Amino acid sequence: MSADRRQLIKAGFLVLSLGAAQLARGANMLAVRIWPAADYSRVTLESDAPIQSTQTFVTSPPRLAVDIQGMQLNNALRELVGKVQASDPNIAGIRVGQYSANVVRLVIDLKHPIAPQVFSLQPVAPYAHRLVLDLYPSQAIDPLEQLIQERISAKTPSAVDKLPGSSAAMNDPLGELIARQMQSGTGALPLPVPPTRQHDAPKSDGPFMDNPGHAARSPALSRTDRLIVVALDPGHGGEDPGAIGPGGTREKDVVLKIAKMLRDRINTSSVGGSPLRAFLTRDADFFVPLHVRVQKARRVQADLFVSIHADAFYTPRPQGASVFALSQGGATSAAARWMAQKENKADDIGGVNLGGQDTQVQRAMLDMSTAAQIKDSLSLGNSLLREIGSVGRLHKPRVEQAGFAVLKAPDIPSVLVETAFISNPEEEEKLRSEAYQKQLTEALLRGILQYFARNPPLARNHSI
Repeated sequence: MSADRRQLIKAGFLVLSLGAAQLARGANMLAVRIWPAADYSRVTLESDAPIQSTQTFVTSPPRLAVDIQGMQLNNALRELVGKVQASDPNIAGIRVGQYSANVVRLVIDLKHPIAPQVFSLQPVAPYAHRLVLDLYPSQAIDPLEQLIQERISAKTPSAVDKLPGSSAAMNDPLGELIARQMQSGTGALPLPVPPTRQHDAPKSDGPFMDNPGHAARSPALSRTDRLIVVALDPGHGGEDPGAIGPGGTREKDVVLKIAKMLRDRINTSSVGGSPLRAFLTRDADFFVPLHVRVQKARRVQADLFVSIHADAFYTPRPQGASVFALSQGGATSAAARWMAQKENKADDIGGVNLGGQDTQVQRAMLDMSTAAQIKDSLSLGNSLLREIGSVGRLHKPRVEQAGFAVLKAPDIPSVLVETAFISNPEEEEKLRSEAYQKQLTEALLRGILQYFARNPPLARNHSI
């Protein structure tokens, strides 16, 4: 036998030995992350191999035990204990230990009963294999109640408790609704009914009047009917950082800050005597699947949906803001098609439980765009584009269209705003600047107000 052949066989035995050792060792935990939010708290375990696990939920006291097979306790797993924040709405603490020779046990102590969803994700983008533990409160957060809670937090208790006939309540329709519910003692809120849009509404005595045939309402109730809700959707979040600029700025952080600034400005604005109220699809650093963002906007009967992002490209040269609307056909440009494909990958990176019973059905139900919705969306997009162009450079002078999944609300004018190219060093610096953030916020507000001035929402079928 030649020396080369003996060397090759020896190398082969070494590879086989290493493979056997790898199999015996099992998976190695690379990183652990916790994403706390009122909607749900997520625990992510990232490993260099698929993770096999079993889970047991104990109701009293509420806790979730997770046994991970083929795993040895290492520093990454030990770090999980210290990552729990005292402010986490759902997780009280985490214990971790070597339960048996090849099993690591996690015990997640909970602040209240939860409905856990546990699923695995294949490697994608910067991530290896992930085991995801989504801890949803057993009593799910209702977006409409969330909107009301935001209103309560922004006001003093004495103002909230005023009766509907008071001047304070007359100037605050959402506060009036809260007071009526508190006064009745029920605390219950009516289920939302989508607002009647310009294209299918019967004739009325004016754009801010109720539909003919409805029972006459008091002036105070009519004002509550005409609360105008704007859904603001900060892109990405949680496991999905979005684009990252050359200076390390994360898209998910900067768009959340802009959305919060815009929310505060919207909440002090009105159109034609009707007050505006903003609703955020996420108000912290957690991931929201694309179809859930749309569902949240529909649940609060939003009159508009504005998704806020920050572009990135392979090179640092592109610059300028863009506005996109949905397309029933093909994209209006190759760039728009590329952008939609990139943004639609958010679910893959952020991590969606595709094994959920009704996820696919819910997505299909929202995939019903209408020509009327797209027409309104283009009108909104043009209003925003004009105003954004007054404070910075535009990448394209017209509203582009493509198949963005997050814009598929069949009954809400919806646009996606790419505020700037975060991949461009100069624009990244602008996005980090509070002065530019304020200028951009004011431009977005002006565009929204101008859209409503030209397209006043018609009456809702029921008050919210």
